[in-house]
Parts: sequence; structure tokens; C-alpha cells
Amino acid sequence: MSRNEPTHRMRRLGEVLRELRQRAGLSQLEAADRLNYDHRKISRIEKGQKPDYHGMRAMLDIYGVPVSQWEPYMEMYARALEKGWWTKYDLEDQGYISLEHDASKVCDFQVAYLPGLLQTADYIRSIFATARVQRSKRWIANQIEVRLLRQERLLAAEPLTLHAIIMESALMYASQAQLLHLTERRYLANVTVQVLPHRTGFNDGQRGAFTVLDFPVKADRSVLYVEHAAGSQHIEDPSKVKVARLTFTHLSKSALTPEESAEWIGRLAAER
Repeated sequence: MSRNEPTHRMRRLGEVLRELRQRAGLSQLEAADRLNYDHRKISRIEKGQKPDYHGMRAMLDIYGVPVSQWEPYMEMYARALEKGWWTKYDLEDQGYISLEHDASKVCDFQVAYLPGLLQTADYIRSIFATARVQRSKRWIANQIEVRLLRQERLLAAEPLTLHAIIMESALMYASQAQLLHLTERRYLANVTVQVLPHRTGFNDGQRGAFTVLDFPVKADRSVLYVEHAAGSQHIEDPSKVKVARLTFTHLSKSALTPEESAEWIGRLAAER
């Protein structure tokens, strides 16, 4: 994603402003005329461009929102302007971490690697050590720190819920320490870990890894996140997210239960 692209928070704010405008019965041209804006500016804001503070308040006024009801919208505006903690590590505000930071639940299906939220520092380091592009020790150290900081959400007062389904192939190169870490994490009430063994045969998961993120605010649409060789995609189309969710549910039914998975991982760890 380009650094110039709007963040998930900015896109959601734009969608809410569009909904308020439409509820007020105004076209983009009519709203622009009342705000003394070019109508193209309204279009850009509704697609995720940042409105200025006074412009935000003016839109709420023009769209007929009572001042007594402005607070949640202005809070949404303030949150959209916040810089995430990860930006100091030179990571984009538009990337996956910003989505995960706002999410309340993550359903993660992995084929080749363990989920980032369940990786140990040594496992993370081994991934980067075998990467085609060689990185500096400082860059790798930053990446490890970021990933471990992300994992703190699992232990927070209001923890992130994680449901991970892992193909057997992703566990083959995990060390004993990493496998034991997996079994420890599954004792958290907010973490579910399932193994999809090879014996289940062909399944939809073999088309590739994917992640579905849900958010605490019902008005926020769920997001499907998919990584590929050239980068990644954030997909918000409800019909496509629904297909991914149904696929995840099907894979969960095909996988070992959490208890069976813990035993399976335990046996594999004992062999290392």
C-alpha cells in the first residue's frame, strides 16, 4: 500500500460522512455548495481524504447532526488522525498492523508459517534469515520488536480474540521451543489454536493463507487480508469477506479440535 493511501480509519470516517450526507438528502454537489467546497473535495473526503477540523464540524452541522450527538463523530475524527505506535518503526499507517490494532477478533489461516501473533523471537529471526532479500541486523531487530509488541494485545485487559488454524506443513520446521509456546498460548481464554493435518486431504485452504478481522464497532465492516508475492490486499467487499468467513468455518470443522490440536503439537514437540 502507498503511504498516500487513506488508512482504514480514514476510509471508515469517509463512509460515515457519506452516510450522513445521504441521510440528510443532499447530493455531493448540494453539500459542496453549502460548505463552499468544490464537489470533488466532498468526493475525496468520502473516499478517505482527511477533512480539516472546522470542515468536519461544518459537515456535521450541514448534515443535520445535533451538536449533542457530535461527540462520537469527533472521536472518530480524532482517532483517524492518530499516528500508530508502529510508525516509529518506519511502518506504514495503512498496513496490516493498523487493522490488527483496531480489531477485536482475528481469524487467521496459515499454510506455510505460524501466525505472527504466536511466533517466538527465534522463529521470527529464522524467517528473516532465510529471506531472499538480506536485511540489516537493526532492521530484523525492529521487526522482531514490532511483532512481539503486537502479541501484547493477547494479554491486554481487553484482549484481542485470536482463532488460528494452522496447516500441518507450517509446523514442520518449528522448533521445540516454538511448539511449546503454541501450547502455552492455547490456555489463554481468548486464543483458539487448531491444526489442519494432511490426512484431511484437499481443502479450500490450499488456495492460500488469509486473515479475517472483525472490529468492536458494529458499523465497521470486517476486512479480509491476503498476502501475495507482490504485496498484500485489504478487501472490504462484504460478499468476499463472507466467502472467506465461510471458508474459515469449514476449515475449522475439518481441523482437529483445540484439545486434539494441543495433543498433536505436544507429540510433535516431544520428537524435537
